[in-house]
Amino acid sequence: MLIELDDGYSFGLGLFETILLYKGKPVFLDGHLARINKSIVDLGLNIDKLEKDEVFQYLNNNKNTFEYEVLKIVLSEKNRLFLKREYTYTEKDYQKGFSLNISKVRRNESSIFTFHKTLNYGDNILEKRKSKKLGYDEPIFLNSKNQITEGATSNIFVVVGDKIYTPKLSCGLLNGIVRQYIISNYDVIESEIDLEFLNNADEIFLTNSLFGIMPVNNLEKKVFKSQKISKEILNKYRRDYEKNSCYRF
Repeated sequence: MLIELDDGYSFGLGLFETILLYKGKPVFLDGHLARINKSIVDLGLNIDKLEKDEVFQYLNNNKNTFEYEVLKIVLSEKNRLFLKREYTYTEKDYQKGFSLNISKVRRNESSIFTFHKTLNYGDNILEKRKSKKLGYDEPIFLNSKNQITEGATSNIFVVVGDKIYTPKLSCGLLNGIVRQYIISNYDVIESEIDLEFLNNADEIFLTNSLFGIMPVNNLEKKVFKSQKISKEILNKYRRDYEKNSCYRF
């Protein structure tokens, strides 16, 4: 695979999408296409729009081997990469639930890059690796105002009673594809959330395009005894995309 040096690989001025493949079909493809193409415009990048035909041409030439796989698409000025890899989440992950910690790195809610899935991804990867070494699955970032924003590779939802909360986009986070699905299908309150509110929650769950909805077992020393709503949402989410792999929310 030959990669040409450009602003994407010199300065991080490139974009990527990570898409779940279910039985060879991309889940929420329209949402991924809309997001990456909006980012091209918003960031003023000299990158051609990503077309659906490109994705299916690659998939037709690279047939699925397993029920679940991962498709990664990377775009920069001189490069368009399509890569498949193994899906690594298991039912044990969902049964156990994720373990979270609070990162010492702050999200910059004033930076445009915070709101787009760019190749400027170093904070996320390094903090995720630190969390893994400490025995956690995912770090959670606060912004400069001590508000909860997102995980390194996920959006966060908080359940209090029968209400579901998630941080406002303006707090500094990526508008995740499964985040959009949750907001479209449930009554979700988008608000400014602090650490105290998080610690007083009845349950927490994370979302991203690969694991979908992941229940949370604990936030550092705080253990959440309930995963009821998280698992109900997970089951509905699975039913939706299993009926139609290119499910639109």
